[in-house]
Parts: sequence; C-alpha cells; structure tokens
Amino acid sequence: MTLILVGGGARSGKSNYAISHAQSLAKISAKKLLFIATAERSDDEMSVRIDRHIADRPKSFVTIEEPTNIAAAISAQDSAVIVVDCLTLWISNLMGKEVDADFNAVINSIRSSSNDVILITNEVGEGIVPMHPVSRAFRDLSGQMNQAFGKAADEVYFLRFGIAQKIK
Repeated sequence: MTLILVGGGARSGKSNYAISHAQSLAKISAKKLLFIATAERSDDEMSVRIDRHIADRPKSFVTIEEPTNIAAAISAQDSAVIVVDCLTLWISNLMGKEVDADFNAVINSIRSSSNDVILITNEVGEGIVPMHPVSRAFRDLSGQMNQAFGKAADEVYFLRFGIAQKIK
C-alpha cells in the first residue's frame, strides 16, 4: 500500500502525471487500474467535460464516479492502483451539502486496504485572500486538507508547467 499526493495549480499536468505514475505502479504490481472521479454532473457543460476526461483516459482504467464518499469507494476495492481526481472537488461537493470532510476516514481507508492510491489536489492558497466568506472557508479547508494528506502521504509531488517536482 502506497499513498501518493499530487498537487499543483489548475491545468498544471496533475492528472496526466498521476495517470502515468499509476500505470507504472500497476505494471510493477500487476494490480488493476481504477479512477475515482469526484466531479458531479451538475450541468450539461460539466457532463461534456466529464465525458471528455473519460474518453481521454487510457482504456485500462475503470472509472468510478463518486463525488462524496471516497473513503467507501477506496475501501470497496481490492488490490488496485487508484487515482482519485480530485480532492479539491470532493471538499467542494461536501461543503455544498454541508457535510464535514473527514480526512482521517479517507487516510484510514487507504492505510487499511491493499490498494496503492494517488490523490490529486489543487493548490489554491498561493493567491490573494478571497473576498467572499465561502471562498475563504473553501481556501482554508483546502489548505488544511492538503496538509493532512501531505503529512500522511508516502510521496508528494508538486506540478508546475507540466513538470513534477518530488517534495517528499
């Protein structure tokens, strides 16, 4: 079991890096490839975007759409390499439903499984302080989440301009 965190800004190459890394791990371990997508099909544009992401993903990945209960989705799998894309949307989904994001439940589900898990997250705290209270709460929760998963991770990578830098 390995827990890897991949972070960076929007469109920095996080997903491509995570998918490639997962494929490498699966070749070594002979585990199946799974992709847990946290995006919700909230409107037509988002559905088109999600379908495009699925079509662009290598066919070796089985996609599971799970916007809120990623701990259960991970626990339900056995001997897989799992990419979770992305934690930032996950907490946004939970905030919209006024449900607490239980970082420890996700970490424990990974640690108690036979899965290798690559978590993708956005770095949203490097910009200005948002003007709206909900946006500030989201930014603060994202930072707390990234710290929790970064601390728990075996490896952490940060992407800029499509280039991964290993920071842990």
